[in-house]
Parts: sequence; C-alpha cells; structure tokens
Amino acid sequence: MSPAHVVGWGKYVPERVLSNDDLSEMVDTSDEWIRTRTGIAERRVAEDGESTASMATRAAWRALRAAGVTPAQVDLIIVATATPDHAIPATACIVQDALGASNAAAFDLSAGCTGFVYALGVAADMVAARDGAGKKATAVVIGAETLSRFVDWTDRSTCVLFGDGAGAVVLQANGSPGGVLSTFLGADGSGGDLLYVPAGGSEEPASHRTVSQRLHYVRMRGREVFRFAVRAMPDAAQQVLEQAGLTPDDVDLLVPHQANQRILEAAGRALNLPPEKMYSNLERYGNTSAASIPIALCEAVEEGRISRDDVVVCVGFGAGLTWGATALRWSVPLPTAPPTAWGKARYRVWRGYASVRSLIRRLVRWLLSRSVKE
Repeated sequence: MSPAHVVGWGKYVPERVLSNDDLSEMVDTSDEWIRTRTGIAERRVAEDGESTASMATRAAWRALRAAGVTPAQVDLIIVATATPDHAIPATACIVQDALGASNAAAFDLSAGCTGFVYALGVAADMVAARDGAGKKATAVVIGAETLSRFVDWTDRSTCVLFGDGAGAVVLQANGSPGGVLSTFLGADGSGGDLLYVPAGGSEEPASHRTVSQRLHYVRMRGREVFRFAVRAMPDAAQQVLEQAGLTPDDVDLLVPHQANQRILEAAGRALNLPPEKMYSNLERYGNTSAASIPIALCEAVEEGRISRDDVVVCVGFGAGLTWGATALRWSVPLPTAPPTAWGKARYRVWRGYASVRSLIRRLVRWLLSRSVKE
C-alpha cells in the first residue's frame, strides 16, 4: 500500500482587505492593540456573491492545474469548513458540480480550525487504501471559510481575529516513498462551549429571539482557548513525529494553524524550532480557520520555503475542542514549471464544460419532473 502524496496545491483569498485601521473605525480598538495581542495587521473579507463554495472551487481549480489533473480524474472531494453555504446540501457537493467532477464522491467535514488536518488524514487513508486494493485514486482536500458572515462586528474580542479564504491540495498515491507519513487526531467535547455559535442548529433553531440576541455569531472564551492551544499544538506535533519515527530536529518546516502569533511562538519554543522553520502568514490574513493551513502551505511552496524530500508538519487546533497534526515528506520536485498556454486553455475549456454540464443536468431534471403525473 503506497502512501498518499501532495501533488497539487492552490489557494484563493478575496480581494477586499480589511485593515486594523479600518476596524478601529467600527469598534473600540486600534492597530497597536490588535498587533500586540494577535500579530494580525489585516484580513481578507468575502465580497457580495462570494461564498465558501465559490472560494473552495477557485482554490480547487488552481490545485488541479498545479497537479496536472482534470476533474474527471477526481474520485473524492472533502471540504473542511465550519461555515458551509447551507446546512443541506454539503458544500463539497456544490464544489463537485462546479468542477464537473462527475466521478467524485463529496462530503463536508466539520472539525473547526483543525478541519483541514482531519480531512487530510481521512483522504490520505482512503487514497492509500484504494492503492492497496490495486485501484488508483485522486482526492481533492479543501479548507474553506467565510467567517466574516459569522462574526459579530460589534464585538472587538472576536471580529479582529478572523478572515475569509480557501486552500486546497490534490492527493495521489504514486508508489514512491514519502508523502503522508502519519496523522494524529484528538478531540475533547467537554470544551465545546469555549468556541461555538450558540444558535442556528437543531438545539437552538433560528428565531426572532436568537437573532435579536445575536446568537448566530461566534462566541469565544479567549483565555481558555489560548491555554488549550499552547499545550495542544506542540503535543500534536510531537505525537505525529513519534508515529513517523522522527523528532523535531528532522522537521524542515512547521505549518501551523494561523490563530495568534503568541501561540505560534509558544509552539515553536516547546518544539525547540528556530523561527525560520515556522511558517506564518497570520499578519496578512488573520485566522481563516480550516483554510489557514492549506493557504499557508500553498504560500510556503510559492515562496520556496519547501524543497523536495523536506519533512513538513501541519498542525492545528480548534473548536470542538479538536487538535491534530500530519507529517509528510514532500515528494514533488520544486519549483514546478509554470503552466503553458495550452495548459491554461485546457482548464478554461473544462470550466466552461462544467458550467454547461450543470445547466444541462438541471434542465433534464426539470423536464423529467414535468413529465411525472401526481
């Protein structure tokens, strides 16, 4: 059974930038206050018409193009998100349709900010299992969030933290060594009330009362979450390295969940990692929850921070409470060749095909429904 390898990567962040100075005009805060406590300078906010699904789709297209894979070759799509487009259907199904990935199974995974690590572990095991059965498989793993729609913009304790965006990777088993070496996942539901959205689910359905009491926005007990994070991140990294037979000295780059600069620094100290082995883009994007690790991983590749045969550890923590880490040995030669004009045209044609395919299927379904007699 061959391990799954990351063979493609892509990200999308909205164009709209919301700076700390912008926030200081909305709530009682300042650039200095936010930077000192979080390390964040700005974040991206989705425009009208953008959603978790649309951003996930754009990140997925870029990852597929980097991998040289067409949507027809995709067997599985997992979208890790805490901010889906709808309760039903799964955001992954919307992405599957938008890509024209007609052979792919699709589902969402909710594990808070650890969602991408959870999804990566699930997808890697499924790809490896299919390979062990003699069947090649391709999976697209996406972390995507539109947290700006779930943030109370009058609450400075939370609204300064979060941003929107999406990142994606393509996984395949190719018979070569390396790839995903190990995954460690953990959860503790007794801490579920430390970071949650009180209403909008089956326990507390939407009502005039829940809306007037602003119960559809993120609530967080920051100090408790901070204390949990500074323990959980290094512990998860240590656990996943031990499973892979490695130590922190073997790590070439740690790609952590981008939540708070003080948490990142504490994790680095606990693992005895120098700053150059810790990737951070928190200053530019804030906390994008399940999207933060794949966005950071994509940027690390683009910036030349990852080379072939490097040991990369992705580690996160989040609502649930959840925590986890994945250790992988990078197997794709870098830097990759830029896409050719033919390659770009190929994916433009496929995007057009996906749109037409979706419209035709909807039309056929409507025509068939008209022919059914009640």
